[in-house]
Order: sequence, then structure tokens, then C-alpha cells
Amino acid sequence: MDARNVERVYDRYARFYDRVFGGVFEAGRVNAHRRLAPRPQERILEVGVGTGLSLAGYPRGCRIVGIDVSEGMLRLADRQVRSRRLGNVALLRMDAQSMGFADDSFDSVVAAYVMTVIPDYRRALDEMARVCRPGGRLLILNHFTNGNRLVRAFERAVSPLCERLGWRSDLAVSDVLADGPFELTSEVRMGPLGMWHLLECVNLKRGAQRRAA
Repeated sequence: MDARNVERVYDRYARFYDRVFGGVFEAGRVNAHRRLAPRPQERILEVGVGTGLSLAGYPRGCRIVGIDVSEGMLRLADRQVRSRRLGNVALLRMDAQSMGFADDSFDSVVAAYVMTVIPDYRRALDEMARVCRPGGRLLILNHFTNGNRLVRAFERAVSPLCERLGWRSDLAVSDVLADGPFELTSEVRMGPLGMWHLLECVNLKRGAQRRAA
């Protein structure tokens, strides 16, 4: 996978993304917002904002920044912002692997249905940790490999095809969180065979306090 290919693929998907995936992923988005439960004035970064389907689910008192590499997706997200009059939302075209934000810019980071799309997910996680304040939260909602050997073998076998379509199918939770500053505090499995995971993590960079077990 490379960034240019991902951008081209999702520019094409933008025209029909909401019709095909909007309803399918709605329950996951609702659960993510419920789990996040942001406080008033909380600064939230949504990585891979796509067509903006999730933006109306945030409280109006929060400050939301949504980023995406696809101009086609962002055009549709901008329509959502304007039609719903979401004055608390800003949209930027930006690569999650190299963000233009200062350190500690956000209280929380949300990455929904995007980790298996980013070519260098570890670099992106490093960037998320950098722009998220110490003790801040990261919510990841994504498909990850299944513990069942047969299912996992199938996922790995079809991964080359999936990459041509714009995502990878062989990524595990342990791969994403390995060697990083994020501590996993909650994991909820959803969907067929538990392949969709909602992960809640705390940013432990620079000595932030670990949560009690």
C-alpha cells in the first residue's frame, strides 16, 4: 500500500461511499461516540474523517478537527458541515503519517475505519501520540485479524487483493499497539466473528499516570 494509491482509491469511493458503507458502519460510530463521551470544550481530532458521517454525533460544545488525504471525501464532509451548520468543526486535508499540528494539540483522537487504510500505521500512531496530550485518549474502531486460525489464514490470503481495493485485512491489535505509548484500557468486539474492534487507549507519553487495573 502507498499513500497515492489510497488517495486515488478513496477519491473514487467518495461518490458512493455513504450509500454502500454508511448504514453498515453506523452502529460502530454510535458506539464510539458513546464510549468517548467527550466533555464540553474537549479538543478532538478525527483521523480519516471521510465523508463526515460521524461529525454530527459529537456534542456541539466540543471542538472537532477532521483530517483526510482524499479531497473527494473532504468535499462531501464539507457539505455535511455546512448543511448541518457544524460551526465547531474544521476540516483539513492532511496525511495522518505526517500531521501539521503542534504537540499536545488535542485531548482525544478518534480513528474510525482507518487504521487498515494507512500505509504506515506505526508512523501514524506515533503522530497521534504526539498531537494528543499526555493522559489523553485514543479510540480506534477497525477490523482486526480474528483469533480463529482458519479465519486468520483466509484474511492473510486475501490481503493482497484487499490492498488493491484500498485496505489491508491482516492487521492485528497487537501489531498496532506494540512499542507505542498507548495503553489499552478497553476492547469491545463487534460484528460477525468479532472481527470489528473498538479500542480505548490512554496516552502514556512523558510519564502520564497509568490507570488502575
